[in-house]
Amino acid sequence: MKTKNQLLKILHYTLLLLCIPLFMTSCKQTGSNSNETIWSTEPADKIVGEEKAILTDPPMVPPAITRNHATKVIVDLEVIEKEMEIMEGVKYMFWTFGGTVPGKFIRVREGDLVEFHLKNHPDNKLPHNIDLHSVTGQGGGASSTFTPPGHETVFSFTAINKGLFIYHCATAPVGMHIANGMYGLILVEPKEGLPKVDKEFYICQGDFYTKGAYGESGTQPFDMSKALTETPDYVLFNGKVGALTGDNAIKATAGDKVRLFIGNGGPNLISSFHVIGEIFDNVYVEGGELINHNLQTTLVPAGGSAITEFRCEIPGNFILVDHSIFRTFNKGTLGILKVEGKENKAIYSGQLDDRIYQSEGGAIQNMPEAAKGPVKQLTKDERIAAGKAIYASVCQACHQADAKGIPNSFPPLAASDYFKGNPNKAINAVVHGLSGAITVNGKPYNSIMPKQTLSDEEVANVITYVINNFGNGGGEVTPAQVIAARKSGSATAE
Repeated sequence: MKTKNQLLKILHYTLLLLCIPLFMTSCKQTGSNSNETIWSTEPADKIVGEEKAILTDPPMVPPAITRNHATKVIVDLEVIEKEMEIMEGVKYMFWTFGGTVPGKFIRVREGDLVEFHLKNHPDNKLPHNIDLHSVTGQGGGASSTFTPPGHETVFSFTAINKGLFIYHCATAPVGMHIANGMYGLILVEPKEGLPKVDKEFYICQGDFYTKGAYGESGTQPFDMSKALTETPDYVLFNGKVGALTGDNAIKATAGDKVRLFIGNGGPNLISSFHVIGEIFDNVYVEGGELINHNLQTTLVPAGGSAITEFRCEIPGNFILVDHSIFRTFNKGTLGILKVEGKENKAIYSGQLDDRIYQSEGGAIQNMPEAAKGPVKQLTKDERIAAGKAIYASVCQACHQADAKGIPNSFPPLAASDYFKGNPNKAINAVVHGLSGAITVNGKPYNSIMPKQTLSDEEVANVITYVINNFGNGGGEVTPAQVIAARKSGSATAE
């Protein structure tokens, strides 16, 4: 027969034993702060079904995810080493995820189980892997995906954290793999989805280091010494000069709400991303959850991202730049968002005055001591092709893509009577700069054009391109003519 005290002890230990599992369960879910989840070994959501990821080339983006549950997403991504143009007339051996720079855009949902297949094309020369910044795990997947040519590796991860993340190759030498174009973006869309917009685009900046200087024709190899000193020859949106200009410009309609997924593959430079003539209504800072408003320029670190949103209230050509501005006008980070639609004079009047606006300032720029000679003697057609790229990166910002200029500020190069029959006037303007009053096609201009830091070959190419396009009369300018013009002294207005 048990005493009363013995019965109380039995009851006490019984209650204690019952409480231990509850305490352990509680510890598994909460830390010292009862509101804080410390860890979980299981995916938060039940995985329902399976689907293959839609991957898109830049600047396009896969459609928004509309399902309301997590699923298993299979991603097939192939590494392709291929020679492509980094600028018209300049080739470069890129290493790519999917055949493009940046690599394919990947879109999954928060909570998804991602089964990742990395394939290295049999014709490739080198092993590669992938480090996705969206992965919680060793190497971001790199340790599980070392893939020689002709092999395929597979691993999986749960997309725990929502946001916009860079992925890149992490095979040694890591910097060289990234500098050759091995980066891209993966979006882990929040469970509730992103707010609806009318247009989404994918833009990724990268810096490139070539043996030859910017615009030097031929096939250019990677230059490790320039990479180590962080002095790129090219700083580009989407892997090529002109990838987002001319026929490649991204397009919207006035009234559209636009979302830009911005990445920076680096490997070295931080981007100061800006759209001339727009203000970002929302910026998801560094691609995360924090949203800032009414920003003019947003920093995008190397190996990082940002999401910008804004409404296109009025039509126009809105220029995308890295506001470290020499990179834009001298190294390639220039894109255009072309917005069509009805003008709204209440928001933007257009020109009300004829004062001169000098976007590059009035100072004459310095020329190099000696211009670089051509790698080879170009044909006229090759010269025109090379000049087109130079025009896009050097001339287009002022004289416009259609070469019609801007009234009262930048004279037209289209059907120009200024240099008709006398291309030396155009050569002189480029190599010496030009200031003072001139008349072009019957309209007066009184502005300043700074002389350009172009080689003799580049000047010959771009002038040949201009006089053979835009309704001009044709012809060819040679480097010898440019050399003679340099020796002739300064340009005169008329």
